[in-house]
Amino acid sequence: MTDQPVWQPAASQAALESRAQQLAFVRGFFAQRGVMEVETPVLGRCGVTDVNLDGIPAQVSASGFEGGWLQTSPEYHMKRLLADGAGPIYQVSKVFRNGERGRRHNPEFSMLEWYRPGFDDRELMTEVSDLVCGWLGCERPEIMYYRDAVKTWAHVDPFESTERELMRRCEEWLEPEQLAGLGRDGCLDLLMSFAVEPNLGVERPAIITGYPASQASLARVSEHQGYPVAHRFELYVRGLELCNGYWELTDPVEQRRRFEADNHQRRLSGKPQMPIDEAFLAALEQGLPDCAGVALGLDRLLMLKLGATDISEVLAFPIERA
Repeated sequence: MTDQPVWQPAASQAALESRAQQLAFVRGFFAQRGVMEVETPVLGRCGVTDVNLDGIPAQVSASGFEGGWLQTSPEYHMKRLLADGAGPIYQVSKVFRNGERGRRHNPEFSMLEWYRPGFDDRELMTEVSDLVCGWLGCERPEIMYYRDAVKTWAHVDPFESTERELMRRCEEWLEPEQLAGLGRDGCLDLLMSFAVEPNLGVERPAIITGYPASQASLARVSEHQGYPVAHRFELYVRGLELCNGYWELTDPVEQRRRFEADNHQRRLSGKPQMPIDEAFLAALEQGLPDCAGVALGLDRLLMLKLGATDISEVLAFPIERA
């Protein structure tokens, strides 16, 4: 006799009610600030080139189109709306990332993403703090530079330490053979995960900013203390990363270069190269307004509100029950 699937939800009724309250809070927050709610495709023609993200391919056959991807973020579609003059916008969206399952991850999760024309990253940090602290009822975050955080808890300088020095530090958590091919940014990511993140936001929320330019993703880059850094920030509460925000890159030439660099890195990592989203680049060429944007994990925010230790506690049907 085969095992019967579990039909009951994983989340309690109280958690489901709190999720509904969270959505009402989010919509009220943006309504008061004149930010328009939008809806963009969950199923798109293109995926993303980011080497750290694995999309979930679809098998669509419609109007001569074959393929497609479940979206890892609504970012590219929302920026196309911005280029068309949408103004300040937000979206509550289901997004999908392959291979991600654990205490803080589910392949399908809820993301809140919003964009503010005329804002820079500092102004958006303030608004993120307003929303998160307003919902959690917590103290406002301290702002810390990435370099200071890594030096404090990983005991290396992320800008001046050699790759070999970073690898030696990583050997506290992984064997040398496991570090082969990790590279400088891979080592920094590992140190961030194991040495730094558990200490962030413990006593009060913390915003980390000033990431290395090599980790800029879709953010602008400028100099700080003599080093190129990204106008990117992440918010941590009790060691849990909640969001990733940027003062957005608007240069289509530089954006294409970064996509091509991503695909080069994917090839070196043994991952399939991804088609570049030409519709998104065409929108940048038309003109993306000067803006800042952020993506925030709503499931993790709910975990913090309820004191949950596993994302399954706040999902009606995690992947095992879906």
